[in-house]
Amino acid sequence: MEKYEIETLLAQAGNHSQEDPYGTVSTPIYLSSNFRHGKLSDVDHFDYEKQYAYSRMANPTRKVLEQTLALLEEGTRAFALSSGMAAIQLVFSLFKSGDEIISTDDLYGGTFRYFDHLNDHFGLNFSQWNGKDIADLKKLITAKTVAIWIETPSNPTMKEVDLVAIATFIHNINSNIKIIVDNTFYTPIYQKPLTLGADIVVHSATKYLSGHNDLLGGAVVCKGTELTEKLIFNFNTTGAVLDPFDSWLLLRSLKTLPLRMRQHTENAQAIFKFLSTSPAVSKVLYPGVGGMISFYLKDSSKLATFFDNLKIISFAESLGGVESLVTLPAKQTHHDMPIEQREHLGITDNLLRLSVGLENSKDLITELKKALE
Repeated sequence: MEKYEIETLLAQAGNHSQEDPYGTVSTPIYLSSNFRHGKLSDVDHFDYEKQYAYSRMANPTRKVLEQTLALLEEGTRAFALSSGMAAIQLVFSLFKSGDEIISTDDLYGGTFRYFDHLNDHFGLNFSQWNGKDIADLKKLITAKTVAIWIETPSNPTMKEVDLVAIATFIHNINSNIKIIVDNTFYTPIYQKPLTLGADIVVHSATKYLSGHNDLLGGAVVCKGTELTEKLIFNFNTTGAVLDPFDSWLLLRSLKTLPLRMRQHTENAQAIFKFLSTSPAVSKVLYPGVGGMISFYLKDSSKLATFFDNLKIISFAESLGGVESLVTLPAKQTHHDMPIEQREHLGITDNLLRLSVGLENSKDLITELKKALE
């Protein structure tokens, strides 16, 4: 297959698709739960990857989306799911009671909550690593270690992990340990973990991949035949698939992903520069690209005033959409985390997470300046 640049790949997503016999430029929405079989003998040799029977197993609209996601992350196979958490659940369907998983210590609060649930009720054992010190990582690896879970940049403190170094180290120790990366913040525009040594990539497609704050979705992309076959079986068995309409919406949204990410970055860089000089801000966390910024207010007693003076930026959870959103992680996304752990990670009551949208950066800076004053 000829390889195209990412902008071309996404602009053409769904065009020239073999899933549609009519030559449509835009992929149709196949709103059918089931599909007719041909002859009785066809059922005896049914290939669910090439034929259609039931939309939980495969749907033409979702299949085009999944093919696009696999190309986007340069993986073997992609799976489109009903939410980001459903995507994480699919990945953890690969493991069993007694398995040990190492995770970086700064993660989305919902991921922490799910890991605690797996630990308490299903016997999976988790340990945490700071994402930096290889010697500390080595100490955590045992004969029962099956995977390492990495979020980079992390949510909400923007910690970055050297994926190449970690993948090289892990695979030299034990090639069976799977490296799983949540790539929600950077997207394949800025980072392709599978090309850096990871085995599985996860996205909350609700965020940048969708980018319009109007749908829930998740994505898992893997490489290798063995992982692909296991995930195909588990995906079909558990059934948390993305419906045809949202698959079409997500496919349409992906066409503008490169343009949106460039503008998110341009706006975020301008806001980072402003926040870094604001006397009301004690520290700004920004990895340099992408649209996510976290910052600390010097005076946490001014939080209510700050939120009351926002007119463009919405005080709301989630991120990655065209509209700018600001979140207070300690009371929203990471509320379920023990306060000692939050404070150790720097998720304090004066930490704000800003998802920089596509508004004019001058308007956003003007609003932030007034709110901070």
